[in-house]
Amino acid sequence: MIESLRIESLAVVEAAALELAPGLNVLTGETGAGKSLVLGAVALLAGARASAEAVRPGASEARVEAVLRVDRAPALAAALAERGLAVEDGAVIVERAVSPSGRSRARVAGSLVPVATLAELFGPWIEISSQHESQALLRPETHGRLLDAWGGHERLRERVETRVRALRALDAELEGLRRAAEERARREDFLAFQVREIDEAALEEGELERLRAERARLQHAERLREDGGAAAALLLGDPDADAAGALDRLAEAARRLDAIRALDPDAGAFAERARAAQVELADLAREVARYAGALEGDPARLATLEERLRLLERLQRKYGASEAEILGFRERAAGELAALGDADARLEKLGAERAAEAAALARDAAALSQARRAAARGLEREVEPALAELAMPGARFRVELAPAAAPADLPCGPGGAESPEFLFSANRDLEPRPLRRVASGGELSRVFLALKNVLRRADPGGALVFDEVDAGIGGGVADRVGAVLAQLAGSHQVLCITHLPQIAARGDRHLVVRRDAGGAVCVEAVSGKARVDEIARMAGGEKVGEATRKHARALLDAAGRR
Repeated sequence: MIESLRIESLAVVEAAALELAPGLNVLTGETGAGKSLVLGAVALLAGARASAEAVRPGASEARVEAVLRVDRAPALAAALAERGLAVEDGAVIVERAVSPSGRSRARVAGSLVPVATLAELFGPWIEISSQHESQALLRPETHGRLLDAWGGHERLRERVETRVRALRALDAELEGLRRAAEERARREDFLAFQVREIDEAALEEGELERLRAERARLQHAERLREDGGAAAALLLGDPDADAAGALDRLAEAARRLDAIRALDPDAGAFAERARAAQVELADLAREVARYAGALEGDPARLATLEERLRLLERLQRKYGASEAEILGFRERAAGELAALGDADARLEKLGAERAAEAAALARDAAALSQARRAAARGLEREVEPALAELAMPGARFRVELAPAAAPADLPCGPGGAESPEFLFSANRDLEPRPLRRVASGGELSRVFLALKNVLRRADPGGALVFDEVDAGIGGGVADRVGAVLAQLAGSHQVLCITHLPQIAARGDRHLVVRRDAGGAVCVEAVSGKARVDEIARMAGGEKVGEATRKHARALLDAAGRR
C-alpha cells in the first residue's frame, strides 16, 4: 500500500503531501482543483510515461516520492530483494523525477534504477482505473483478457499466444526455404559438378611441377642427348680421335704436382686436392654419360603428359593457381554442398516441428476453450449479484464465446479459438446484447466497478486508484457504489477521486484538493467539522447551510465514519 505521497512541481502543484490510510481513501475538491494530478503522480511511480508538460513552469524538475509498505506483498518484497533493493521496516521509498526536457530519473530504496523497473516492480501492485479505462469495456478485445484473468488461465492463454508466434516463425522459415528450393537445386548441381570434376582429376600435391619437368625432357630429348654426350666426351676424352679429355688432363696435372711435392714437401697439398678433384670429376663424367645414354624420345608418353597437363591447367584456371588452392576450393564446395543438403533435411525437420507445434497449439486452444466455458459461467454468476449490489437488480450479464476466425493453416489465432464478448441488459426481460451497444455512461461505470470487484476478490493486496468511477450516477446508486468501494477496500488499499458525497462519506481517510488565492494546489486531510463541511459542499453546492450539514452528518453516520 501507499503510506505517503509527496508531490513537488508537478504541473500546477508546487508542493503537496498526502498520508494515505490502508482502506478507502477519498479525494474530493472543486472541478479543476487538480485532483487528477494525484492520479498522475501515482501513475509515474508505477512507471507511466512522462512528458515535459508535467514540470511546473520555472521549476528545475518535477518530483514524486512515496513510501510503499510491502508487508502484505511478499512477492514484491522478494522481487526487491532479488535486485538488491533494501526494504526497511516493511517499507521502501520510491522516487521519480522528470526534467523540463521530459527525461526521467527513478530511484528505489535510494538506488538509481531504469524507469522500466518501476513498471516491472510496482505496475502489478498499483492499478489505476480511470473513466477512460471503463470506456475500454466497449472494446471486445479487452473482454477475453478480463475473462482469462478471472479464470486464472492467463498462462494457458500466454502459451497459446507463444505457440501461434512460434508457428508463424516456422511458417516464415519454411516459406523461405521453399522459395529458395529451385535456386538451391541449381546450386547443388553446380557444386556437385565442381567437386566431381576435381575428384575425377585425382590431383596430387606437386604433380604439376613434376609433369611439366618430364614434358620438357621429352620435348628436348634429342638436344639433351647430344649436349649430354658432348659433355661426357669432353670429360672422358674421345678414344676414336685420340683426344684427351678433362680427366686425362687432370691426371697429368696430378702427376706433375706429385713431382713438385718430391722437391717441396710444402706443396704436397696441391697434389692431394688434384687427386680428390679427379675422383669427383670421374664420378660426374660417368653420371653425365649415363644420363645422355638413357635419353630417348617417347611420343606416346609426351601425348599423355600433354593431355594430363591440359586437364590440370584447366582446373587451375577455374579453381586456383596451385594444387593446394584447387583442393581447398574442392573442400569449400563440398562443405557448401553438404550445407545445402542440410537445408533439405532442415525443411523436413521443420515440417515435422510445425506439425507437432500445430498439434500442441490445437490441444492448448481446446484446453483454453474448455477453461473459458467454465470461467464464463462462473463470471456470469458473480457479476450479476455484483450488479445487483450497484442498484441494478434486474441486470443480466452474459459472456458470449463466439468462434474466432483462425489465420490460414493455424488451429486458432493468438487469442484462442473464440472471441469472448460481454453482453449486458439492464432489464431482466430483455436479452443481453453487446455491452458497447446498450450500456449508458452510468451503467458502464457500474459494470466496470462490478467487474473490478469480482476480479479483485481473487487477488487481494495492492493499491487500486479509481478516477471518477462514479460518472453518470447519483442518489441511491451512488450509495451502493460507495458500499462496493468500501467492500473492495477491505482487501485492497483504494484511492478514489469522487464528486459524490455518498462515496466520500465512506472513506477511511478524506483528502480535499484546493487551490489557494495564488492558484497553487494543496491537499489537506479533513475530519470532524471540516469533513462535514466538505461533504455538505458536495451535496448542496457553494452555500453550505445547516440542512446540508445535517445531510452530511447523516451520510457519515450511515457509513460509520463519525
